[in-house]
Amino acid sequence: MALTSTDETDLILPLFTGTHENPRFATFLERLRRRTDANHIGLINHTHDWTGARKSIYFAGEDLSRRAAETNSPDPFETDRALFEQLRPNRVYSLSELVEHDPVARAARARRMANLGLADERVVRITDGDSFTAWLMLARAKPCSAADSALLSNLAPYVGIALGNLVAAERDRLLARINALSLARAGRGWMTFDLDQRLTAIDPETVTYWEAHCGTEPRIGERLRGLDQGTDRELAAAMADLVDDPGRAARAVLLRRVPRMEALLMAMDAGSEYPGDILALVPLPRELPADGAARLAQVHDLPPREAELAMELAGGHSIAESAERMGLTLETARNYSKRLYAKLGVRGQAELVRLVYESTAVLA
Repeated sequence: MALTSTDETDLILPLFTGTHENPRFATFLERLRRRTDANHIGLINHTHDWTGARKSIYFAGEDLSRRAAETNSPDPFETDRALFEQLRPNRVYSLSELVEHDPVARAARARRMANLGLADERVVRITDGDSFTAWLMLARAKPCSAADSALLSNLAPYVGIALGNLVAAERDRLLARINALSLARAGRGWMTFDLDQRLTAIDPETVTYWEAHCGTEPRIGERLRGLDQGTDRELAAAMADLVDDPGRAARAVLLRRVPRMEALLMAMDAGSEYPGDILALVPLPRELPADGAARLAQVHDLPPREAELAMELAGGHSIAESAERMGLTLETARNYSKRLYAKLGVRGQAELVRLVYESTAVLA
């Protein structure tokens, strides 16, 4: 039995918008429950891609797990896990069919169903083979019909698409979070401009820095305020060059002298949502992290004071300044530095500073 136009409106649309609900798919599951007069409609989703393994359970109607606990019965999904796992994808089953050959198992399952107030159920397994496996199930206090099976069968492909979209969206959100965290830890921010130099997006770290140090609030849809006329012209020229030739090398622009802020401009990827926009990566000046010396000592097996000296030198201080800041004599600081060079395999202060800045010690 094919889905009707009413089904498409009442079931399919809520299914695809259900990824934004809380709890997810609530409208779709409740409408499916009412449509089938079911006691319980459940959607169990196991995600098993590179982002990790997670189980999500969505349902409408009776909470079978709670009812199982109240009646001192086993959780239905956990008890029948082996049966769920062996279902062929996109085929609708009655789990009772799978134990028909075993009188003992059949009787035990009938008792569990009766304890839950159920007489029959239908289940369809849905998977993309790579990132998720899900089960859409219908359970009733009266026998299920052929129409119930047909409805689940027809819905299965749409449920698969909706879950695939959900997995992809969660993966994108995780990647975006990782990228944002990585940039923040590395002391980098970003903003994007349209062809009229108006801000189209900006990350929170850059907003906070700009407000605190530049005295203005960056606003989406407006040009970046606080730039002098020369900088404004230079920024416009650099952006025009990148628009005319998106493949050309990134352009560096000095946005502000006090406080100093540079930006590396590059054309957005042609395949992005905003291919005409210009991305600006900006270093966000900050102090080296307080626990940087401890990280350096841990990775390179250094004594704490030697690691502290390395961080002082990386912060732009001379050996004499570092000795004073650390309460050391100049001779002691020089001895520490020599031992540092030997242990780390560097030749002098310049290579030491480079090593520190290529390590985790400088990450916030």
